[in-house]
Amino acid sequence: MKRTIGIILASIVGIVLLGALFIAALSWAIFSPEPLPDRIVLELDLNRGIVEAVPDDPFLMLLERRQLRVRDVVNVLHRASEDERVVGLWVRGGNPLGGWAVTEEIRDAVLHFRAADKPAVFFAETFGELTPAHGGYHLATAFDEIIMQPSGDLGIAPLSVEAPFIRDALDRLDIIPRFDGRWEYKDAADMLERDGFSDDSREAMTSLLTHLQGRMLEGMSEGRGLSADEALERLAGGPYGARRAQELGLVDRLGYRDESRDAMTDRVGDDATTIGLTRYRDRGELAWNRGTRVALIYGVGPIQRGQSEFSPFGSGGLASGTVARSIRQAAEDPSVRAILFRVDSPGGSYVASDEVRREVRRARDNGTPVVVSMGNAAASGGYLISVDANRIVAQPNTITGSIGVVAGKLVTEEFFERFGIHWDQVTLAEDGVGGFFSSVQDFSESDWEHLQRSLDRIYDEFVDYVAEGRGMDPAAVDAVARGRVWTGVEALEAGLVDELGGFPAALGQIREILELEPDAPMRLTVYPTEPTLLQLFMDEGRGIEARASAPSRLLRGTVRLLTLLGSDGWGEPATVRMPELRTPGG
Repeated sequence: MKRTIGIILASIVGIVLLGALFIAALSWAIFSPEPLPDRIVLELDLNRGIVEAVPDDPFLMLLERRQLRVRDVVNVLHRASEDERVVGLWVRGGNPLGGWAVTEEIRDAVLHFRAADKPAVFFAETFGELTPAHGGYHLATAFDEIIMQPSGDLGIAPLSVEAPFIRDALDRLDIIPRFDGRWEYKDAADMLERDGFSDDSREAMTSLLTHLQGRMLEGMSEGRGLSADEALERLAGGPYGARRAQELGLVDRLGYRDESRDAMTDRVGDDATTIGLTRYRDRGELAWNRGTRVALIYGVGPIQRGQSEFSPFGSGGLASGTVARSIRQAAEDPSVRAILFRVDSPGGSYVASDEVRREVRRARDNGTPVVVSMGNAAASGGYLISVDANRIVAQPNTITGSIGVVAGKLVTEEFFERFGIHWDQVTLAEDGVGGFFSSVQDFSESDWEHLQRSLDRIYDEFVDYVAEGRGMDPAAVDAVARGRVWTGVEALEAGLVDELGGFPAALGQIREILELEPDAPMRLTVYPTEPTLLQLFMDEGRGIEARASAPSRLLRGTVRLLTLLGSDGWGEPATVRMPELRTPGG
């Protein structure tokens, strides 16, 4: 009955949306769009946010409908650099873009645009408001001119990383964390087992921050005309108010939005028309819309088994079945010459990661080359799904590596007893205790030994997969593995990636593999086809049915909350996932 009601509701919504689409199509036919003007200033508002791919969730799609995709921004700026009609770029920003590598990707595209002798002006009301905005400012240093509102702040300071450690809280609740990993740097469970960073984790995090900060200092030096010592001195002295930032040469002038537009007019003349990046994208032929066909497949989010499904509580992450099927379909399509696999994932299920890795390997072995382009993170399981690609491209600030595994559970028997909740068990185990899969009991000695063997097996397999995929000796892989995270720069030195860069560099690798000219045009086709809002709602009423059952799902989720305390917390018993990192203003 519930499903029938859901289908009826979905049909009603579908009819309404179809009517709206018909009216929109009719309006388009009657009122054909005006051609692009002869002189254009591109306008880009990055404070609206930027995403890797369209979500497969109608409600998230509605929320993110105004957000731009990374590839769109890079694509448009590369096309605009060659378009004689485009004479300048005006960007409003200041907020972090959600990751260091994405910031670097957009920054590189701006520098490419400027290399065509076209001016770029950056306006920010503020870089954070008594909050960090390192990524926003790092992007701004790629522009000819930075203009900030007089009341704004420049939220920069030496980088740090923060992580919560809740071992003391668990002790007070009589909850015992029982985890282990491979090896010393695989610290995803440390937040449960420790009250602070281990020496190994502190070493790795210090190295990571040093590289990220070094990249930011390079941008400040090159973009603001500062020496290395001056850039470091200014970073160390932050944060700043707008006037002090101008005095130190960190911004060029103070002004408001209208004044920043006047600054662009002064550079290009008053006969140029400002149009949004989206309108320009929709009206013109873009750099990656013609030529050799390349399948673009996204692997974004935590990795889990199964197919992508709608959830009223948000996107489900990287579903291995969906991504594996997309790779398989692209490899079987004779019109597809190569696959560009865009990976932005902290890892997740080992089994799910291996499923995707296998399809990448099959595509490669069957003659369809695969090039991975890494986003903010391609670590642990995110690195495993990348290792069998023909080439791997990472941004200097991509977080990758973390070759290792962690597993375990929280022992909650005493916690429940505090509230008068007593768990009992009926088991056929010879020792009378079925503890390995128990959500409340501790591991027995033999159970713990089995867990150790499983961790050894998964780690050894992971190392072997990397060694085979990258053409390295297993001992050399182990030396740079052991659960440690690396930046893209470090990964290149260690042989874990092949080149530094973003979408353009990855497409360059594809041209090289296919023996095409360095400037040969490429046409990117997304697999699977990115769904429209109408398609999501009309998928057999699934979206509305899911919403209709949301209260019952919420109730079941609440009931399960305490039970989940007895699991590993990552949804899979063997997790290849990087530790959670929180760096300011990334």
